[in-house]
Amino acid sequence: MAWGEDHKQRSREKILTTAAGLFAREGFDKVSIDQVMQAAGMTRGAFYAHFSSKADLYAEAILYAANTAAENYLPAQRNTAEQREAFIAAYLSEEHCKGADMPCPLAFLVSDMANQDQGVRSTWSKVFEGLVQRLASSETQTPQEQQAALQRVVMMIGGVAVARALNDSDLASEVLQACRAGALAAPAGEARD
Repeated sequence: MAWGEDHKQRSREKILTTAAGLFAREGFDKVSIDQVMQAAGMTRGAFYAHFSSKADLYAEAILYAANTAAENYLPAQRNTAEQREAFIAAYLSEEHCKGADMPCPLAFLVSDMANQDQGVRSTWSKVFEGLVQRLASSETQTPQEQQAALQRVVMMIGGVAVARALNDSDLASEVLQACRAGALAAPAGEARD
């Protein structure tokens, strides 16, 4: 009996969710297709019904994780200043830094990107640009609004990446707190010196 499209889509989402978490925690090189499929409760053979390669899965998992998190925390429609502030605070929280929910591929995989192929880097870049757009105050941005949004995003990604790398939890908390204060203080439309 052939599986329906609904089953195939659910299987694909399960693989993507599983892969996004594994890649975020371990990086591209330390995760195998077999590990992803075993953690998803499927066989390796099922993998090729959905993805052509591990790099293809990696790129799609990055996009899936980012889109899932963005829609849950900062919807493209009805994106208010209060929602953006809440998103920034949640992003720069200790819970997010520890990867409790769906980790953000921007911060969790930033050091992994320089060694990836152009397809994966292109996906990561699109996710980065998408976050900048969501954090901007309007769709038609002035150069100052664009710069302020870029500053926020770089502060957020860098803050989480640095805090995750530190072996001193108190210092990691200070880094997150400083980046949160800086990102929240950068007014939309005003570039900071």
